[in-house]
Amino acid sequence: MGNSHSTTAGHPAISRKRSFAHNLALGCASPSSANSSIISDNHTFVSEKHLLSEKSSFDHLPLYAQPPPDFTQDETASAYRAFLKSYPEFQSTWIIDSLRRSDFSRLDRGGETYVDYMGGSLYPESLIRVHSAFLNSTVLGNTHSVSPSSRVSSTCASEARAAVLSFFRAPPGYTVIFTANATGALKLVGESYPFTENSSYVLGADSHNSVHGIRQFAIQKGAQVHYIESTQHGGFHVATAKATLARHKPRRRDSAPSLFAMTGQSNISNSKNPLTLLKFASSLGYHTLLDAAALAPTSVISLEETPVDAMAVSFYKMFGYPTGVGALVVKQSFLAKLKRPWFAGGTVDVVQVPGNLVTMAHDLQEQFEDGTINYLTLPAITDGLRFLSAYLPFLPLRLSCLVDHLTTSLSQLRHERAGTPVVRILSRLPGRRLRSVGEQSDTGSVVALIFLSPSGAMLPNSFVEHAASQQHISLRTGCMCNPGGAAAILGIQEDMARLYPGVTLKDFEEVVGRELGVVRVSLGLASTFQDVWRVIQFAAAMACEGTRQAMWEDWMSTKTGQAI
Repeated sequence: MGNSHSTTAGHPAISRKRSFAHNLALGCASPSSANSSIISDNHTFVSEKHLLSEKSSFDHLPLYAQPPPDFTQDETASAYRAFLKSYPEFQSTWIIDSLRRSDFSRLDRGGETYVDYMGGSLYPESLIRVHSAFLNSTVLGNTHSVSPSSRVSSTCASEARAAVLSFFRAPPGYTVIFTANATGALKLVGESYPFTENSSYVLGADSHNSVHGIRQFAIQKGAQVHYIESTQHGGFHVATAKATLARHKPRRRDSAPSLFAMTGQSNISNSKNPLTLLKFASSLGYHTLLDAAALAPTSVISLEETPVDAMAVSFYKMFGYPTGVGALVVKQSFLAKLKRPWFAGGTVDVVQVPGNLVTMAHDLQEQFEDGTINYLTLPAITDGLRFLSAYLPFLPLRLSCLVDHLTTSLSQLRHERAGTPVVRILSRLPGRRLRSVGEQSDTGSVVALIFLSPSGAMLPNSFVEHAASQQHISLRTGCMCNPGGAAAILGIQEDMARLYPGVTLKDFEEVVGRELGVVRVSLGLASTFQDVWRVIQFAAAMACEGTRQAMWEDWMSTKTGQAI
């Protein structure tokens, strides 16, 4: 069917032709001058004796670890060697450096620093080539038919469902419903769940708005909504979560069905919640729903080990292409308990018109896929999952090294005259350091922070985002559609409690006295040391008064005629 991926059989070829156009030249001291200790003295977990014994191996980097040609200046090359000495295990992930050269070279050709993988992963170029070749050689038709082209599309859809179940190690009894995204998958559960007046909907405060939105369906049916309080670094304490679940557990699962929705990984606080809590909730009689949109791109999820009732994912967050396709991976037994509030084309067998009779489609999954599924892109789902499978084992170790180096370096930055911190990191930091390929991290690869003036006041996020954009750095600012997580790490829960009907974001910011939200740097599939280094350079430039003022004036020039 043309659904095999050309790069998963072996290591992608290393392309030696690269260019790096981006150069941060802002007329200020770089990290290597005022802040040289950030690179050379980065907290090292190996002994000095060990470093000396390893010196020769780092003086001449192997081909796979070589930076781009334009990244070999004394300052940057020295920083890279120092990084490898501090994190020797990083070299175990060399296959990702090879991948960067073969499938993401457009980043360095264009001088782009992409650190918004939580917003959306970048697509590998080979995935686009494989999918384009398949489309150019195949005739695909609407799956709601029996024509030859329709049979091809139906076969591709079946292959994609099987690939999803295999990727997440789903045991028999699970099926896949394709949706527009993870939000669509969560909405399917919310609108169809049989809430009653005696039901409970339990969720963490540090959750995406798509998880919070389910409470509207629960409230409409008279159910109670109960939140698990967030810690100051996001997520929740397991003991607190268990106590909340036990306090509101369903009396009888059949007459008062209750739902526990858990965020696998926060998209703003970097917290991971233990999947074992889903088993605990299930033992109390809850149905369980896992929002894995932020978790799935860099973590191994096994539904054999964690048999959640339903799980929502978005594929563009996992491997960048295609957008507009997500999935609800769901137990068929749970699906049978859900009742759609409406029907549409593709979900029904017979509809009486005029009249009120309707017979839903025979296959359960068809009852939940409204209209025509995105059949043209489903082969890319199969290929994308195969692609990601080859590299996923290396990502936790690689990203752990990069996040640790980034947060340590940023934390040590100081304003050149005042000596005060340049940034304040708000997101959760890893509790342990990974040492080998295959280990799983206890946090994600998200760094949420705010930039500070020399006096300690928060610099506007919109200023930081503008300044970063001018340096071709793609990062994210705001509350990330996660108001509970943002309130927790920003320490504004009391302000949140004082909100009133009809309040706007502008009203809220006037109460708090500053822009709401954080600056978010998130790493992913194609992230390299060079990306992290450029973010550190950008932050270090903020420490220089003259450079920061030049950035500010440039930002203000875009605000002419606007209220600041």
